[in-house]
Amino acid sequence: MALIPDPRGIVDRVRQEVERNALRARNGIKMAVGASEPPTGVTPRDPVWRNGRATLYRYRNDDVTHGPPLLIVFSLFSRAYILDLTPGNSFIEHLLKAGFDIYLIDWGEADERDARNGLEYYVDGVIPAAIREVCRRSHSGEVNILGYCFGGDLTLMHGAHHPDAPIRSHTVVACPVDFDRMPLRDAFGGGTAADVDEMLGDDGNIPANVVFSAFRSLKPVAEVTGYVDLLEKLWSDDYVAAYQAMNGWATDHVPLAGATARQLLGLMGDNALMRGNVVLGGDRIDLKDVTVPFLAVLGEKDHIVPLDAARPVLDLIGSEQKTELCLRGGHIGLVVGRTAAKTTIPTIIEFLKKQSEALV
Repeated sequence: MALIPDPRGIVDRVRQEVERNALRARNGIKMAVGASEPPTGVTPRDPVWRNGRATLYRYRNDDVTHGPPLLIVFSLFSRAYILDLTPGNSFIEHLLKAGFDIYLIDWGEADERDARNGLEYYVDGVIPAAIREVCRRSHSGEVNILGYCFGGDLTLMHGAHHPDAPIRSHTVVACPVDFDRMPLRDAFGGGTAADVDEMLGDDGNIPANVVFSAFRSLKPVAEVTGYVDLLEKLWSDDYVAAYQAMNGWATDHVPLAGATARQLLGLMGDNALMRGNVVLGGDRIDLKDVTVPFLAVLGEKDHIVPLDAARPVLDLIGSEQKTELCLRGGHIGLVVGRTAAKTTIPTIIEFLKKQSEALV
């Protein structure tokens, strides 16, 4: 005997879909007029030092229980607020609640004054000066340092070129070292000086829209599938807010200094980190000179820094105490969302606490 559908269940499903369609219409109108964009990067902080377009921020924390302070070094390609996306979904917020004194280097937007800034400006200039400023302000003799994405490469090169720097521990998240495994290399062209020169804007830098196009080419259908998912879940205020915040950051790139672009494309073409061919300021550097306690966080689903591009870092450095944390998350999911809140951030906090001491 065929079962007769419960009419009450059918009515409930129809009512739910009608209500969701109304919410889809409301949220769609809000998005169209830009009236529902969530606030991002709102954790209180103060600019404490500047060098050119680079700014060192200190996040306010009246309950610092662990030292030394943590200095976060962000990438050169995008904006740092992904680490402080929205209230309740903030990497920075979790670290502050754990009792750390947090500083962050935000590189700002390169302009014509930065066109001649090479890697030495960041690695040998800004990072050491920022470390000194952090130590001075926090009355500390050392810092813990954390680099995200290419910010990790900057911290690695700094640690290798300045092995006596006052660094207690070193963490990298989604940090590429094997450039032969990096799809972004092909997205930026063949890696020659002529390729870079063709991409430069009038200010001598690679424009933000070119950087965005290179990253978008790594996952060309992502925008379409994102819109499909958004349409399905447009009724959910929480989903719409999260989508807007994440999509806003993913499309919000910054210019890349021309001199750095030339060096970087050369490093990629030669796979210099893997081969030990990185030269800074006339000195050949060796990642084996990075010897402090080390944590590498990798994402299995990272399409920007694939697992094979990030994993060799532990073989390259000289630290005796080194740990790998490999998660199922993607490039952004390592620091934002459920995976970050449940696994990445607690592991980083545990690692940092082991390298720190309690403050009275």
